Amino acid sequence: MERVPVLKIGDILLVSIQIDMSDQTAVMLQEDLAERIVATGCHGVIIDITALDIVDSFVGRMLSTIASISRVLDAETVVVGMRPAVAITLVELGLSLNGIRTALNVERGMELIAAAHADEWVMVDGDEDVETTATT
Repeated sequence: MERVPVLKIGDILLVSIQIDMSDQTAVMLQEDLAERIVATGCHGVIIDITALDIVDSFVGRMLSTIASISRVLDAETVVVGMRPAVAITLVELGLSLNGIRTALNVERGMELIAAAHADEWVMVDGDEDVETTATT
């Protein structure tokens, strides 16, 4: 059984799907990714689907489930590398990929995660919550 590699790059986990996703492979990826988020404390997950020519309803649901699991574990999910035909298919299937942000490439995905993380609540002096915003 093939496993999808999960690579750590700074505060982000990168998943590059290069194989056809079976039910068992998807479940293993969900479990592996959840364990890596907890073990590393990463706040971002990038799922690169550049190699996928076809995304069916199963893969769409799998991406949504991964995003939901990641969100519960305090990690933002961005799907990158979506081809125009894949985007059209997802829309035609009625899959909105709720909770998932998209970007054209890994670099832009990393920027989205960095911006989202910069806008989170942080503890200041251990006493009160203060919202910080990124300035660019």
